[in-house]
Amino acid sequence: MQQIGKALKSYVSGSPIEKGLEEQKAIRFWVSVVGEKIADKTEIDYVENGVLVVRTKTSAWRLELQMQKNKIIKGLNKKLTKTIIKDIRFI
Repeated sequence: MQQIGKALKSYVSGSPIEKGLEEQKAIRFWVSVVGEKIADKTEIDYVENGVLVVRTKTSAWRLELQMQKNKIIKGLNKKLTKTIIKDIRFI
């Protein structure tokens, strides 16, 4: 089984699949970066090409999060240990 794991890791490494997997990790880290209060008011739609698309419950939350966008992007990329998320669109 370890050889299958090595083969998969070798196949994924450097491929577009790796980028997609890294982007999906950002979803896992959302709550730990923004906190429970904000996480309760948002829902992640998807991540594509380094852009995280997040639905907000109200326009007031959308505006508030827009002002915190750079801080959130930095927090997510810190958790990911490399620059994966380049932008966040709040809808």
